[in-house]
Amino acid sequence: QLQLVESGGGLVQRGGSLRLSCTTSGITVGRYVIGWFRQAPGKEREGISSITKSGSDAEYADSVKGRYTVSRDNTKDTVHLQMNSLKPDDTGVYYCAARPTPYSFTSLDSRDYDFWGQGTQVTVSS
Repeated sequence: QLQLVESGGGLVQRGGSLRLSCTTSGITVGRYVIGWFRQAPGKEREGISSITKSGSDAEYADSVKGRYTVSRDNTKDTVHLQMNSLKPDDTGVYYCAARPTPYSFTSLDSRDYDFWGQGTQVTVSS
């Protein structure tokens, strides 16, 4: 059974940084494209980053480009999301998700992902 668990969320001031981790169990994470999504209160879930199975390529939403960096360590079955220069608009619940194994390309569309973590809260104060 595939399980994904996010960690690293918390409260940070504007301009601060956080590093989220997505740890998997029951699978070899290197078999999956992993995406990061966030959902702010009253808003739809937004795709913010995605990384290929090997980590050789990544995709970012315009809203986070230049501030966020996704990486993965397949030897530890972990994917990270480094978030810098945080803004209050970055506040929300952050989720990691895995695409079904036949797919190798990144995607920011939540419909392309079948497996989801429970989310971790990120709050950026002004």
